[in-house]
Amino acid sequence: MGVQQKKVAVHDLEVGMFVSDLDRPWHQTPFPIQGFHIRSQDDIRALVSHCKWVLVDVAEARESKEVKGGSKPAFGTLQGKRRGGREQLQLPPLSIREPVTYETVTSLKKEMKTSKRLLDDMEGALDQLFETLRADGVPDLRPIAAITSKMVSSVVRQPDALLWLSRTRAHDSYLYRHALNTSVWALVCGRHLGLNEGLLNHLGLGCLLSQVGKTTLPAELLAREGQLSSEEYLTYRSYVGRGVRMLENSGLSRAVLSVVQGHRERHNGSGFPEGVRGDRIPLLAKVAGIAEFFESLIAPRSHAEPMTPAKAVTLLYEMRNIEFQEDLVENFIQAIGIYPTGSLVELTDGQRGIVVSHSPERRLWPRVMVMTDAASRPLKTAKIIDLARYNEGKEAPETVRVRDCLPHGTEGLDPSYYDVTGVESRWSLSRLISG
Repeated sequence: MGVQQKKVAVHDLEVGMFVSDLDRPWHQTPFPIQGFHIRSQDDIRALVSHCKWVLVDVAEARESKEVKGGSKPAFGTLQGKRRGGREQLQLPPLSIREPVTYETVTSLKKEMKTSKRLLDDMEGALDQLFETLRADGVPDLRPIAAITSKMVSSVVRQPDALLWLSRTRAHDSYLYRHALNTSVWALVCGRHLGLNEGLLNHLGLGCLLSQVGKTTLPAELLAREGQLSSEEYLTYRSYVGRGVRMLENSGLSRAVLSVVQGHRERHNGSGFPEGVRGDRIPLLAKVAGIAEFFESLIAPRSHAEPMTPAKAVTLLYEMRNIEFQEDLVENFIQAIGIYPTGSLVELTDGQRGIVVSHSPERRLWPRVMVMTDAASRPLKTAKIIDLARYNEGKEAPETVRVRDCLPHGTEGLDPSYYDVTGVESRWSLSRLISG
């Protein structure tokens, strides 16, 4: 059955309906994604305060109500596994003591050079750490701690540079990539939350070390991380405890160890190793957990097709107050954008490219490095389109928007061949990565 849209006054909305459009631009509202199921009266009250009417996707609304009766969830298999029968838990909003407001103080181009060296150094340090742990040696964590501090400073200055390179560079090891990318996602979120630089250092280092317990697991088991039997999953879950034991005598702060210990715990108590819930999970571990989960959804793996970042963002939004605290989910999405840096996208005019950065005020209109024309033919020179600036003052039919988020590895979309800062720059991303 095809999807139909129905115009509904906000006072007539009901829990379970799927809101597909508003009577005003989405970026003028607090809703972090475009299109969502109404899950509570709070959602309705928020809509009433911003809109007079909305468009409701009636097919989605019917599917949403069927979920309550035990039918297959509308979101698909993954949501069914994670949401089916899961308890929701409502907590007071997150409270950040003396939050810091950070300003972007350097350009993407300038920060790229620093970020490239940092990722090279960190990958070498992680390689040395994991090899030492595999050989049952005593790890020296000082190099990783020192580089983490520099990563924090980079993200504070300019959050897109490190995220761009971590998303677009190649890694020899999935374990290295997972640890690095998780750390960068977490730092970008922590920056948005206003965590001070000391807490950001604890967070970044904890994320980088959160995977060390996996060095003791069979490589074959890790290669099938998303396709494990119940017995294999019990073995897999042990990596958290193994990691804590490997690190507990290394002089790390309690805050860093809490990230390693708690990054797989979940808001409603469905995580591991302890199954703690809600406010018993430390804040830094909560941030690490949502960052690690998001990276696991979008990371290329040999055994499974990754989610596009846009779909992963939508899934996170559906999991608020289930596996992750609601306002943490919303802050994470606001920090990384609806189309996060490094997302491959197709625009409504047919051009294709990769998201370079986004603005919280224009979540649906990021800056995109276009790499193909409307016929999917590669461009000789990439061009940067700032959709927010391009669409300013235009009527809706004239605007250019993101039509779809494309899978990782889409043919013809290799950003390393192009200049990320636009046609006027004299340096190229390919030289940075290979140089």
